[in-house]
Amino acid sequence: MKGEMHLAWSTDGEILKRAEYGGAVTSLLKFALEYKWVDAVLAVKARNGKRYGCTPVLITNPEKVIETSGSLHCASPNIARYIKEYLDGALYLKIAVTCKPCDAMAIIELAKRNQIKLDNLLLIGINCTGTLIPNRTKRMIKEEFGVDPDDVVREDIEEDKLTITLKDGTEKVKNLDELEKKGYGRRENCRRCEVNIPTMADISCGKWGVMDEKETFIEVFSDKGSDLIEESIKAGYIKVEQPDNIALKTRKRKKEDAIKRAKKWQRRDFTTLKKITLNERLNYWFGQFNQCIKCFGCIDVCPICYCEDCYLEADRDLVTGGEVPPDVLFPMIRIAHVMDSCVNCGQCQDVCPMEIPLSQLTFMLNRELAKIFKYKPGVDVNAIPPLRAPGTEEELRTVVLNSLAR
Repeated sequence: MKGEMHLAWSTDGEILKRAEYGGAVTSLLKFALEYKWVDAVLAVKARNGKRYGCTPVLITNPEKVIETSGSLHCASPNIARYIKEYLDGALYLKIAVTCKPCDAMAIIELAKRNQIKLDNLLLIGINCTGTLIPNRTKRMIKEEFGVDPDDVVREDIEEDKLTITLKDGTEKVKNLDELEKKGYGRRENCRRCEVNIPTMADISCGKWGVMDEKETFIEVFSDKGSDLIEESIKAGYIKVEQPDNIALKTRKRKKEDAIKRAKKWQRRDFTTLKKITLNERLNYWFGQFNQCIKCFGCIDVCPICYCEDCYLEADRDLVTGGEVPPDVLFPMIRIAHVMDSCVNCGQCQDVCPMEIPLSQLTFMLNRELAKIFKYKPGVDVNAIPPLRAPGTEEELRTVVLNSLAR
């Protein structure tokens, strides 16, 4: 039933040895494959055993699911785009997908545009308090923690602390806020994110509310999710018990604290821009736009950019063949196309070679639009985006300029 909450753990001894917080997610994925609920599982795996090189993997052998167990903070795979581009939007396969909130939200946004077949997906949501950029994290571990990054076997983000665990079992803890002031810690978009529990998935799984590391806290958000839990219990893959009031209150408090920290970062990011004049603000952003080298990286990775023929490519009226789009107009048009549906995944900023704060801008514009249209991207599959089809180049420019001026 929707709204159910469970403390769950795996009944598989090997999974319990390898997984974290009871291994319930791994057992649910294994059940879904073995009982033919799905044709494949899409999850994330460390590349060549390295925590700093993770990649999405498509698994059809239930015995291989265990290879994806455990938390991998130093990765932010583009799950929604992976499904759309490489799995044909899940038109032909039924897939169980492990997804962070921004992954799930992007999947929902693409489903609205008929780019992904949501009926063929089983969304196993993973609670998230942020991901880390691999190379920057390796440098942080060397400089701030004073250890070899290859000695790290686990990271944990809990409230205002980042904890790393070494091969010998030693734990080292640093204040997350202090690390992030130095430019380390979570990715910039993650710091601002208020969506830590993927309520748009079929179930969400996480550690908030568990009393020790032997359990997973699961909340159900759909009939499909409820059936998955019920049948997994019957088949003996997981065991569950009901969370008590202490567990529920702890989970609620941690969720509220995470939102407070996100809003604190939002104030840090946007207060300075709001204090300056309109002309200064526009000059700042145009100065950022003028650095754009038109590599098309932001378009290539954005899960919401789904057009087969991009308006910004040559011979599409805006750009003459053999030329590149005008400096300022390129990012303005792209942002106008996605700012109503941006899910704050940060992929665009991650790949930008000029380090333009693209996710900061789209987050700011998206937040302003949300106030106007009462629309939150990626939450309700039936809600229609307010700027579904902006028209002319001038209209696109006007939308962005008006939002920047707010």
